[in-house]
Amino acid sequence: MVSTRSATQELQGTQHETLRPESEFLGRTDHGLSAAALQLAHRVMDAADTRHARDAATIAALRAEIGAQAALIRAQADHISQVQTTFDRAAAAAQIGIWECDLPSETLRWSGAVYDLFEFPRGSTPDRTIALGCYPDEARRRLVAARSEAIARRSSFSLDTEIVGRRGARRWIRITATVECRNDVPVRIFGLKQDITNERLSSERIRRLAEFDFLTGLANRATFELHLAALPETGTLLLIDLDGFKAINDLYGHTAGDACLKEAAARLGEACRGADLVARIGGDEFAVLVTNDPAGSHAETLGARIVHAMRRPFPHGTVHLGFGASVGIARAGHSLPADLFHRADKALYAAKAAGRGRVEFADRDIPRAGIGANCGG
Repeated sequence: MVSTRSATQELQGTQHETLRPESEFLGRTDHGLSAAALQLAHRVMDAADTRHARDAATIAALRAEIGAQAALIRAQADHISQVQTTFDRAAAAAQIGIWECDLPSETLRWSGAVYDLFEFPRGSTPDRTIALGCYPDEARRRLVAARSEAIARRSSFSLDTEIVGRRGARRWIRITATVECRNDVPVRIFGLKQDITNERLSSERIRRLAEFDFLTGLANRATFELHLAALPETGTLLLIDLDGFKAINDLYGHTAGDACLKEAAARLGEACRGADLVARIGGDEFAVLVTNDPAGSHAETLGARIVHAMRRPFPHGTVHLGFGASVGIARAGHSLPADLFHRADKALYAAKAAGRGRVEFADRDIPRAGIGANCGG
């Protein structure tokens, strides 16, 4: 009986276990799914965090790279600006400007220094026709010829020339130019323009010091000797010595003596217009060269003019100074320069020995070998 009841109870217990509510089973399933979902969500969030961190690192690296590039660009821009400033200052100090001209449109572009050279308003549009008008006629012809040749040859050129600015200032400039080609067709000519006025003046001063007498402005001894060496057979040499100059120098001093030399040089230049060279070759000694005078007749005329011109009293301060001139003439012929000078010098001293204030010829075959002190002008 007991065993039957126990079996019955066991069966009922089994049935009770088997017949548990579905909700209890589903609850256990939902719990498992929720845990899995939560775990998946955590993994997704972790992955997102990882990607975010990686993206943030990438963005930071890109920003750093961009910042470095920006810094490099700024540094390069600063360097370019510094180089440009240095170039501009150097160009200004050297008075150099940049120019370019498109071909064949002839459109000009100038830097500031070129505007200043031509006295155009900075920033205005330069017109080539107007710019060419700043060159004197001969300078303009030389420039146009050099430019045309450079374009035709696809080459370059350099030219020193004078210009007159639009406000009237005269300058010397040095032009350098290069032709740019594409497919062998000239498309642009460009280069530099530099103010060389001071250089030109300095060069001219040096040349004058080398070639001219600083006191009288006449050619000096060195220039005279160069021209004497090149004198043709048809040439004639006149040597002039002032009479009475030493007495003036001794009595009134070197200031009066220098004034007499300047006056004598001026009178000599006036009397010898048409001569090829008038020079001061010593203290009170002068020389005149005539290239084409085979008979010496022109030299004879000049000699008479010189003697006449030097006789006029020279007012200096409160006194009138008197001096004269003696002249010796020799024709070149086949003479060497030294021999020609020697013959003219002998004729000069013959004129002084004959009473001064007269002209003597070294060539005995000239009929009027002694022109007296009464020769006319």
